[in-house]
Amino acid sequence: MKILCMTYEYPPIGGGGANVAHPLATTLVSQGHSIDVVTSGMRTVPAIEEVDGINIHRVRCLRRHRHYTTTAELLTYLWPAFRKACSLHSQQRYDINHTHFALPSGLASYWLYRKTGLPYVTTIHGSDVPGYNPDRFRFAHLLAQPLWRRIIANSQKVVSASEFLKNLIQKHIDVPVEVIQNGYSPHPDMVESSAKQNRILVVTRMFERKGVQHFLKALDGLDHDWEVVIAGDGPYLPTLKELTRQAGLNVRFTGFVQGRELWELYETSRIFVFPSLQENFPTVLLEAMQAGCAIITTNADGCAEVIGNAGIATDPERPDQIRAALLELMQDDEKTAKYREAGYRRIKNFRWPRIATQYDAVLRGACINLPASATESCT
Repeated sequence: MKILCMTYEYPPIGGGGANVAHPLATTLVSQGHSIDVVTSGMRTVPAIEEVDGINIHRVRCLRRHRHYTTTAELLTYLWPAFRKACSLHSQQRYDINHTHFALPSGLASYWLYRKTGLPYVTTIHGSDVPGYNPDRFRFAHLLAQPLWRRIIANSQKVVSASEFLKNLIQKHIDVPVEVIQNGYSPHPDMVESSAKQNRILVVTRMFERKGVQHFLKALDGLDHDWEVVIAGDGPYLPTLKELTRQAGLNVRFTGFVQGRELWELYETSRIFVFPSLQENFPTVLLEAMQAGCAIITTNADGCAEVIGNAGIATDPERPDQIRAALLELMQDDEKTAKYREAGYRRIKNFRWPRIATQYDAVLRGACINLPASATESCT
């Protein structure tokens, strides 16, 4: 198939959605498809380039940070992306448009569909669903909900990475939703290491719903000699640093880290904590599994679906349960080894070739009910 991919974030710009869009596109290309990506641009990255057989077109828009953005900045992607997609489709005559995020990418795809008839499949990632991320997008979701419904209703197929997100979508609109979990490839920067240290690691974007404040409360009064490292950036970071100062905790905040520096933290940490209150499909849990960390997360939807039995799941917003889990792992080397091995086994379920095969079926299925003129090249 000739696939157009609309996604407002794509590496090196963006977070979790970008880290799904790129390996999925790469795997689909390796399976014989051709893909052009229309995504956000910044001054520090090329406007057009080919990476891993994928043609990437980055449109001019307002974006100050690579790894998070504001609602106002998201809106500046819409018109340039729509115009670029129109131009590309007139040249390439795509079979299908695979869109990541109902908003903002889905709106540009909806316009393209109305103008050209090019059908689109929408993969939902979380914050593009009303009610998923109320600490950042409550009012934006409220205003955009009628438009969001129209985008979803006109999608040939809707895909979610978790049952949790599927159910949330269907609370707002009665449409079929295909659940395809996100895939994972072993990261090239990670190497096998047995040099585990007594370190507790947290890696996340710093928003209130990520629950790091509850992890800090769990540490308050906990007598230990372990190193505690929190890696990541975001608007909630100053608040977390102030909570740490007030409690007198010995915590090292690294800010945003990536590449070899990040993977060295994973590889050498015994315990990984991800106390998020609500997630779609957190890739950091897969990274921690690959690195052989014993994992503590929450039984919130999304987190529980990823971790299965390969870690300890606490109730959200329960510092006492996080503290108990920490003590359990810090005092029992056999238990940390047990969860390490369970993580190695579980991560095999998320290999990208398996996930891409499921997407291939969905994208082909989206062509079945289209006019012959639109499907004759869906091969």
